[in-house]
Amino acid sequence: MNQKPEIVPSVHEPDEKSALDHLKISRIILPALIGLGVVGYLMSRQLDLGELRKLDSNFHTLFWVSMALLMYVIRHIFFTIRLMINSDFAFSWRKSLQLIVLWEFSTCVSPTSVGGAGVALYLLTKEKISAAKTITIVVYSMVMDTVFLGSALLILYLIIGPVMIRPGMNSIADIDGYGMTFLTVLCFMLIYGSIFFYGLFVNPNAIKRLILIISKISFLQKFRHSLEQTADDVIIAAQELKKKPFIFFLQTFACTAGAWTVRFLAINCLIIAFVSDFRSSLADHFIILSRGMAMHIIEAFSPTPGAAGVAEFLFGGFFSDYIPIGLAALIALIWRLFGYYSYLIAGALVIPVWLRRIKSEKK
Repeated sequence: MNQKPEIVPSVHEPDEKSALDHLKISRIILPALIGLGVVGYLMSRQLDLGELRKLDSNFHTLFWVSMALLMYVIRHIFFTIRLMINSDFAFSWRKSLQLIVLWEFSTCVSPTSVGGAGVALYLLTKEKISAAKTITIVVYSMVMDTVFLGSALLILYLIIGPVMIRPGMNSIADIDGYGMTFLTVLCFMLIYGSIFFYGLFVNPNAIKRLILIISKISFLQKFRHSLEQTADDVIIAAQELKKKPFIFFLQTFACTAGAWTVRFLAINCLIIAFVSDFRSSLADHFIILSRGMAMHIIEAFSPTPGAAGVAEFLFGGFFSDYIPIGLAALIALIWRLFGYYSYLIAGALVIPVWLRRIKSEKK
């Protein structure tokens, strides 16, 4: 019986060099300088020590700051569990923790619009799992993240309205440049997520044909090889996902939803910690949560690694109706220390250990 040749993805030499370049510890210098420089400038202009003196108690602040940190710890655990599930438990708990650190590090040192998917693909190819499984883990994770964020933002927008984007946006007529950026990216995410969701679970061949047609557009010629590889990746991932039981999809969706939700809940915790007169309702917490998501979407246009500097600058404006201007830069610094700079530091510690192990296994 003749068998169709298997489409075997591989990390070509240029991709491997690019991936290793993204894993250089020296890459933490630029985003750290940009981010801390922006925070330092904002604090020198805005920090109000009088606002700090209003805090109810040291225990209150410490408790809620600890809760914010816990949100990021839980986020990392959610992504670790998702990786274990997606790999059919080919990775141990310890190795999954390590790989997520490396994956997040690569995201932090790449422009937000680029992300760390290419590096993630390289990392997994070095962990002795099948090529098909490697492709499935990366593609499915990206699609799940996009589908969840796009769906959650659409639902929150329909429930809360334009005020979820920025303070003062009470109707569609109030939407400014930030609002237009948010809506544009949201529409793109919904279209992109829907197409790939359809490709993975309904008709992968149709999506492959669509991608190949797109790759022939003249101004996209330089991306042709990448698009063709993506088309093959969709077919491979779809074939692998057909074998999965329903519980697999339920578990991965729960991990995805949990990871993204606790990430943005950390901002709620920090506002409670530092804003002494914050008397919130459930609606306020939903607005803060949705603002965090909206800000994350707008950061997708950042040219800096991991939105360094951009995220810190945007923070105060997005939450100006909840955070006094004198505390915004300080809270932004703590927020980024937990969710961004911690991965730069962790990556700098883990990368040398991981690379030594990979090199020793080659011998």
